[in-house]
Amino acid sequence: MTMFSIGVAGLVLLAWLMVWPAWRLKAAPADSRGGNDVNLAPVAILGEQLAALDRDLEAGVLDVQQHELAKREIQHRLLDESGTNLNPPATVGSRKAVLSVGMAVPVFALVVYGVIGNPGGFAPPPAFAVSNASEVTPEAVEAMLVKLAQRMETGTGNRASDLQGWTMLARSYAVLQRFAESDRAYAHAIALAPEEPQLLADRADVLAMLQGQSLAGEPDRLIAKALQIDPRHLKALALAGSSAYQRKDFAAARRYWQQARDSAPPGGEFAAGMGRSLVEVAGAAGTAASQAPPTATNQADNVGPARITGRVSLAPALVASAQPTDTVFIFARAAEGPRMPLAILKRTVAELPIAFTLDDNMAMSPEMKLSKFPRVIVGARVSRSGNATPQPGDLHGESPPTGTHEKALELVIDTVQR
Repeated sequence: MTMFSIGVAGLVLLAWLMVWPAWRLKAAPADSRGGNDVNLAPVAILGEQLAALDRDLEAGVLDVQQHELAKREIQHRLLDESGTNLNPPATVGSRKAVLSVGMAVPVFALVVYGVIGNPGGFAPPPAFAVSNASEVTPEAVEAMLVKLAQRMETGTGNRASDLQGWTMLARSYAVLQRFAESDRAYAHAIALAPEEPQLLADRADVLAMLQGQSLAGEPDRLIAKALQIDPRHLKALALAGSSAYQRKDFAAARRYWQQARDSAPPGGEFAAGMGRSLVEVAGAAGTAASQAPPTATNQADNVGPARITGRVSLAPALVASAQPTDTVFIFARAAEGPRMPLAILKRTVAELPIAFTLDDNMAMSPEMKLSKFPRVIVGARVSRSGNATPQPGDLHGESPPTGTHEKALELVIDTVQR
């Protein structure tokens, strides 16, 4: 089974997933609380699909004609659903639900591609048309899910096809709120692509739903790994902020959400949502500070927080081996213990030499930060691929073990990774 045939086999299923939330909402009694059903709201989902179409047009995935055809179909459904009464709450839970809604968007994109993305390669019969998706019954959806799951259990013999199939199955289960099955499918997908940050963040999202929307434990570990691979991954940053907010670590929540907003395309809904979250966390931090009892200054306060400053430069002999656009990672890790970065910065070769500061605000998890370790190693690495995982041919340099209050540290990138 090829990647394309997997997409075609799941076409009816995925088309139904576009309209299933509307069917579910109409079949179920109204919930005055609204919080747990915001990710099923048809208007919200259709709005996300419109945004996804615009992004695909900009990226060249769809041409203008294909974009307009799919857009008209969504707008027709949007008009049908515009009378629905929605009351999404302005809470951390609502942000979690909105992130879950986002997983439905790639599902819709796959449907559009299967039907109109390559008209010359596949002529869909009437039963596969998106416009007829609402005729599919929930029983048929279940049967197709079972069939796709069985196919994936036996495997396709092609790694790329297996990865696409498991990912599609995981996202389909997530849209249907079958989170245990979604988690299992994500585990298979991650086994095939362990360094894919989107899969790690998506699985953390699903696991949180299984834990009553708590990101503690395994979700936090997956988020930290995603950020280690891509420190600017938007969903991982947003989830890290939500996790910090749940722990009432409002400073960390603000930092993650600020970075997510700064990294997102300006003017988009994601950036606007992060802006609203920043307003909320500022209010929560102010309330917590006003209620906190006074504490005595301890010895650690006199020492000051963990903070390392210095400068990174590239050895003259290696200048010709680096391009100005290559990524530079500056990080600190424990001298003894896990090799996960305790703090990390991302820059480019064009900015060298770089003055840097590493502190606890740059930690990827509360358990792994500079102040938790007495001695650390500071390193810098030039990556042509932009991947945080070391690769042969990367250029790097490291300091000897040092304390966490080092000032004016001089670090030279002078070694080629073997």
